[in-house]
Amino acid sequence: MTSHRKTPETLRSHRWFGVSDLRSFGHRSRLRQLGYDSADWVGKPVIGIVNTWSDINPCHGHLRERAEDVKRGVLQAGGLPIELPAMSLAEPIVKPSAMLYRNFLAMETEELLRSHPIDGVVLMGGCDKTTPGLLMGAISMGLPAIYVPAGPMLRGHWRGETLGSGADAWKYWDEKRAGTIGEAEWTEIEGGIARSFGTCMVMGTAATMMAIAEALGFTLPGASSIPAVDASHSRMAAASGRRIVDMVWEDFSPARILSSAAFDNAIKVHMAMGGSTNAIIHLVAMARRAGLTIDMARFDQISREIPVLANVRPSGQWLMEDFYYAGGLKALMGELREALDLSCVGVSGQPLGAVLEGARVHRPDIIRTLADPVSRAGATAVLIGNLAPRGCVMKPPAADPRLLKHCGPVLAFESYDEMARAVDRDDLDVTPDHVLVLKNAGPKGGPGMPEWGMLPIPKKLLRAGVRDMVRVSDGRMSGTSYGACILHVCPESFVGGPLALVQTGDRIEIDADGRSIHLHVGEEELSRRRAAWTPPPPRYERGWGAMYSAHVGQADEGCDFDFLTGTAPTAEPEIH
Repeated sequence: MTSHRKTPETLRSHRWFGVSDLRSFGHRSRLRQLGYDSADWVGKPVIGIVNTWSDINPCHGHLRERAEDVKRGVLQAGGLPIELPAMSLAEPIVKPSAMLYRNFLAMETEELLRSHPIDGVVLMGGCDKTTPGLLMGAISMGLPAIYVPAGPMLRGHWRGETLGSGADAWKYWDEKRAGTIGEAEWTEIEGGIARSFGTCMVMGTAATMMAIAEALGFTLPGASSIPAVDASHSRMAAASGRRIVDMVWEDFSPARILSSAAFDNAIKVHMAMGGSTNAIIHLVAMARRAGLTIDMARFDQISREIPVLANVRPSGQWLMEDFYYAGGLKALMGELREALDLSCVGVSGQPLGAVLEGARVHRPDIIRTLADPVSRAGATAVLIGNLAPRGCVMKPPAADPRLLKHCGPVLAFESYDEMARAVDRDDLDVTPDHVLVLKNAGPKGGPGMPEWGMLPIPKKLLRAGVRDMVRVSDGRMSGTSYGACILHVCPESFVGGPLALVQTGDRIEIDADGRSIHLHVGEEELSRRRAAWTPPPPRYERGWGAMYSAHVGQADEGCDFDFLTGTAPTAEPEIH
């Protein structure tokens, strides 16, 4: 791996345990208090296991057991495992949005590693914001790090139908609102859609970010596709524990993994997977932590080059369990081989070209070829115009094709609550051609940029058979969502972006192929509205929310804190 290998005296943990002074005496005596003896730590790297398990996060319900598998691997390789709990961020439960706390988890991860005698770390996550939060913190800390993804849950089932989390929830909720299914059917779906521990089994943000972590090189090859309850998942966790010990001795830090080429590989995989639009924000933030810059134009350029190959919902037909049986991410990356930089090296220590040797697709209907893709439109389109001068995003394969080029009258809402009160009204003045606009759903306005962007279709239109229409917001949407939704409008309305000036009755035109979005209002009228606009009061006056609001960046900046980006060094803690 490398000609330079650490010695026990150069381990970071040696400063805590290996010095002959009163302070180290105190550290060692406290380890003995826990039942350890000198044979447990002398000359051995201390491996932190940052675990985001909690009782209320079903995506991570198995990670308590998997931590034991990781510990087994660490012990086998001659390390000392220390488990450190971190904020769990259960996407279905945490309000107003788990995104509000992604940076909290990133800070927690970084400071857990800095303040403890840790030589290397195994990161355990998977639910949407945990993957980027954990990796952002680890990148900033700079210690050898390997990621253990939680893995997707098993397929859902209901009355002979296969259910996918999120995507089918939205689908059948619309049917319930339209009156085509009743309470009994809805309750049956509720009991059949989530059958095991693990993340959403569609190509939502969780599956997307776990795949991106692997594509960047932070997981063992093939790790991101394994279903949570498969025995292979336990073996992968143990293997990750063994590998991190070697990585410490090799001083194999994230800086040796991350490069512009590695991020390009990750974006290409994201596009081929038909991944969540949320990945754009997280990848920008992760790159900035590594001192690299990715702009919106790069995502759009790669989207035009790389078609969608994964036939997985919501852009396709199948689910992540099927994707795993079809060959998983290694097989998909094998199909992308000619487009990837094969010299990039991940935590396995091998260049990507070697990792992909022998990769095979077992189900070509699930993992398609570049010559026969699911969609040539690209997973993500970045639209620019007077309504979004710094860009907004759309997922064309998940939208009704007739809406990819559209111009319609606006029905605008100042808040989600206002919209929710209106959409079920039978007298709502709305047609299928309307463009629904939601303001104040961005990073500061949400707050936390909630997943409100898939605005519900008005009930009167659902009853008439309408299942998609153009929707525009400065919020995000779940990666499990679908439809002609324009998201991440930047800058957001809460800070006075052009979206704040939109009024009901205006006209908005979008052209996904032309990558444009335009508000048909004259500049003179916009100037008048801008002069009359007043900033809303802060969402928070104290606490984490106030800190978040004061320092969070816009969507095109990755929604990271201004004081967390970059690679400026932070001093090691004093030990006295």
